[in-house]
Amino acid sequence: MPQPVPSNDASPPQLLTVVIPARDEEGCIARTVEHLHLELSLREIPHEILVVDDGSTDSTWEILEEIKTRIPQLAPVRNPGPHGIGRAIRLGFDRMKGDAAVIMMADESDDPREIPGYWDLLCEGYDAVFGSRFVKGGGVIDYPRHKLMLNRMFNFFIRILFRHGHNDTTNAFKAYRKSTLDGLRPLLAPHFNLLVELPLKTVIRGYSWTSMPITWRNRRTGVAKLKIREMGSRYLFIVLYCWLEKYFSRGDYHKES
Repeated sequence: MPQPVPSNDASPPQLLTVVIPARDEEGCIARTVEHLHLELSLREIPHEILVVDDGSTDSTWEILEEIKTRIPQLAPVRNPGPHGIGRAIRLGFDRMKGDAAVIMMADESDDPREIPGYWDLLCEGYDAVFGSRFVKGGGVIDYPRHKLMLNRMFNFFIRILFRHGHNDTTNAFKAYRKSTLDGLRPLLAPHFNLLVELPLKTVIRGYSWTSMPITWRNRRTGVAKLKIREMGSRYLFIVLYCWLEKYFSRGDYHKES
């Protein structure tokens, strides 16, 4: 599939919203927000940090309220339910003030120092930027072996199905212009499968995108929320849904030129 080139007419974004879904992340959320704010401030990137508390039962919300007294760019939001990481991210999109967004995990498995790279590429005119852990310059640290094998198999399946050339579709760490996100609606996936729905719709609806190398580190505190056994059928559903759109929608949802 030919990859659309960035538009020369697209104006650079003015404000970056980092959307962070969080559930029971009291052990790491303060460090994540503080590190992220520091990195973006050093690069002088105008930003808001929109953390969506997705039904935490620990002190995550209280910690966010305390941090906000020190970091005014933090905008904590509570998802009243129903819960699910996809629903939390969609709520973040609905509440964002920025004209561009990066999705980042609360456990800092995604490196805040790489976000300026996303910003620079969006400023070049791309509609979306996809991070990849499996290209030159990228990498993974402490990735459980069985999850790594399943990841590579599923991403290979997606590449064969869509022929889009990107090798890390399932990874969460990606960036989008707000106009792109609006063009991807309606968003269906309520769970981790939203992280597949977003890039696949970006590709099949004709938005320009590029990729960049990133590094992923396994969480150092808390419990992983992704349950492979639960998510398998949900991932497959959203992939097949997007495949049907690609071949049978007759361009009804394609980006307007």
